[in-house]
Amino acid sequence: MTTGIATTADHLRAALDGPWGEIREQARLQLADDKFAGDPYLDYKAARARVLEQMRLISTMGYAERGFRRENGGTSEPGAAVTGLEMLAYADLSLWVKAGVQWGLFGGAVENLGTERHREYIKRLISLDLLGCFAMTESGHGSDVANLETTATYDPDTQEFVIHSPTPSARKDYIGGAAEHARMAAVFAQLVTQGESRGVHCLLVPIRDENGADLPGVTTFDDGLKGGLPGVDNGRIVFDQVRIPRENLLNRYADVEPDGTYTSEIENPSRRFFTTLGTLVRGRVSVGGAAAAGARVALSIAIRYALKRRQFSDPDSGQETVLLDYRSHQRRLLPLVAKSYALAFAQNDLVRRMHLVQTGQDLNPSSQRALEKRAAGLKVAQTRHATRAIQECREACGGAGYLTENRLVTLKADTDVFTTFEGDNVVLTQLVAKELLTAYSDEVRDLDALGWVKFAATMVGDEVRKVTGVRQLIQRLRDSSSDSVDEGDIARRAVQLQLFADREEYLVRTAGHRLRARAEDTTPFEAFNNAQDHILAAGTAHIDRLILEAFIEGIEDIQDQEARELAETVCDLYVYTTLEENRDWYIMHRFMSVERAKAVRRGVNELVDRLRPDALTLVEGMGVPESMLRAAMLDDASVFERG
Repeated sequence: MTTGIATTADHLRAALDGPWGEIREQARLQLADDKFAGDPYLDYKAARARVLEQMRLISTMGYAERGFRRENGGTSEPGAAVTGLEMLAYADLSLWVKAGVQWGLFGGAVENLGTERHREYIKRLISLDLLGCFAMTESGHGSDVANLETTATYDPDTQEFVIHSPTPSARKDYIGGAAEHARMAAVFAQLVTQGESRGVHCLLVPIRDENGADLPGVTTFDDGLKGGLPGVDNGRIVFDQVRIPRENLLNRYADVEPDGTYTSEIENPSRRFFTTLGTLVRGRVSVGGAAAAGARVALSIAIRYALKRRQFSDPDSGQETVLLDYRSHQRRLLPLVAKSYALAFAQNDLVRRMHLVQTGQDLNPSSQRALEKRAAGLKVAQTRHATRAIQECREACGGAGYLTENRLVTLKADTDVFTTFEGDNVVLTQLVAKELLTAYSDEVRDLDALGWVKFAATMVGDEVRKVTGVRQLIQRLRDSSSDSVDEGDIARRAVQLQLFADREEYLVRTAGHRLRARAEDTTPFEAFNNAQDHILAAGTAHIDRLILEAFIEGIEDIQDQEARELAETVCDLYVYTTLEENRDWYIMHRFMSVERAKAVRRGVNELVDRLRPDALTLVEGMGVPESMLRAAMLDDASVFERG
């Protein structure tokens, strides 16, 4: 929390903190206590017990209530809930995951898919009187949720559902809380009534008694040691003809009458399925935010270390050189800082949109659909960034980075799974591209593979501009430029936006053409599979553009001139680095000459050099308190006081 005259770092931090800055400031104070930190020296059993105790402390601080509606004992602040819980990632990612499973996934399923008759569970799960888990993924099906094998067959004679795992691959797997702590599971299963399958629905299934013993027909297993997150008790669940009351069906979008009659206001099964999953988008928003938070912690550690650690002598002065004075080190870390800034602004924008939709302030029917696409795309960008940035930080700190006491290896292990849980990144990128190719057409989601390929293949390039959601500020910047990209200065925002947009639009248009060329002489699957690399590239380009637009809009809100100018330079570095990473594509498709590509490379060098003096300011602006870094090497004076 700042006092006195605000510094440039304070202004940057305020901008990155976003609409719920007060929540972040409060969390920085509350979570700085060592009792919320992870302890990497504990075995996994002790780590799980510690995290559960931390959860009990968190449950008294008001974090959970924000995510639930007032009528259910909450405060109806979904944006504040996501923001506050994201801050747990600074302390310990096991704690963040455990909280996310309990209040985000399990609690979110009960509130968003349930009705009045399920309200009794919500206050209990907020207070942790009821510990739950979210049992969607199976050993045989993860991303393909529609084809889960667990069944929920209705028996009208007893007015019960019978929950069953019919095959070994139907075993619920990797479920957080299933190994030890959860007493109830939100189980996704194929609902069968009157001899007809009605698709995947969610039901509440008790799995343990109050003493922690498996209930009859339920068998739980421990997934055991994982690559990270030792404080999360991931496990497996097998059901053998487990009977639950009819009322345990979460029936917001569909219900089964006592006689077995199935009813739903959403007649189309596909639309009903996607509506059900769409209500759970908050989990995906949260995963991306936590991954980006982990990257900020790692970069805060690595940059601070690079500002103190010396290596090799300067032949002119004879003094050893600080690591961050080397151009190679600047190039390794500062572009990652720039991307962290970009992603922070993009996350703020995403959470704001989510908040408006989930509080009913945005009732536009297309907003939920757009939110799902944006959440999927940003989750991909943030988790990939975390994987890359944390590894680079580990290497940039040498042997010290490999010591557990310096936290980087723990961050690396804990965030690794983020690229595949809450949606595999490749599948999510494909989802983003599919939305682009179908121009948000309401009817397309319900088409089969052949119908979708035919629809996408008829797309014309102009449709992309209509549906990609270009906002007023961004459009004004693009419209203000009279230069073509070839003529314009790459340093100009309008030219940068055009380069990003051109890449996206070209890839989307040509992906559609590629599908059309194959659709006439092959199966729909083969047509799609043949173009999958192209489709994924289009999705990635779209994500890059959205992030840039959010960065530009975020800078607009910075009032302090010095902080704003610094943020503009950071934005330039994000742009130039992204262009450099895609330099071959731009040259190959003649959007950039070889000479301009060389200018991009020179630009990266110039920008990291310009930002070098402000490295500490940028780190402080990312908002991770120094007291929460907990890296022993930053306190080891013997390493730094030389030369």
